[in-house]
Amino acid sequence: MFRLFPILIVLCFVSPIAGMAKVVDESEIDQQVREVAKMLRCTVCQTENIWESNAPLAHQMREAIRERVMQGQSAEEIQAYFHSRYGNYIMMEPPKQGINWLIWLAPFLLLFGGGALLWREVKGWVTKTPAPQPLPTLDQTSRRRIERELHENQ
Repeated sequence: MFRLFPILIVLCFVSPIAGMAKVVDESEIDQQVREVAKMLRCTVCQTENIWESNAPLAHQMREAIRERVMQGQSAEEIQAYFHSRYGNYIMMEPPKQGINWLIWLAPFLLLFGGGALLWREVKGWVTKTPAPQPLPTLDQTSRRRIERELHENQ
């Protein structure tokens, strides 16, 4: 009985190490699939990448990516494959070329334009505000009338 105890301890430490080689290979493939899938848009959900989407088409696309990764294709080759089938829309980040520059620059242009418009309007409000003028003084007839009305109401 005591002779089996050291053997059991050795087996407990050796068996997880032997199984880790396979897990490391799977996690590398999963990591590559995840990196590629996060760059591609789900055509069903339209606002999610295919890694986060639960749509059946996204699941099929993840499996296609996994097959291509296992065949040894690079991320660029896989993206080129999906780009050839679905066009620019499939990319989560549109390419920075042609009319797509407008997509990248429009938020900054709108922010700058809105800031300039706001600055102009506020500056106009400040310069148009007239200085406060003193109240006109009451003449004697108005003063007597006010005093008379105050005495009548008491």
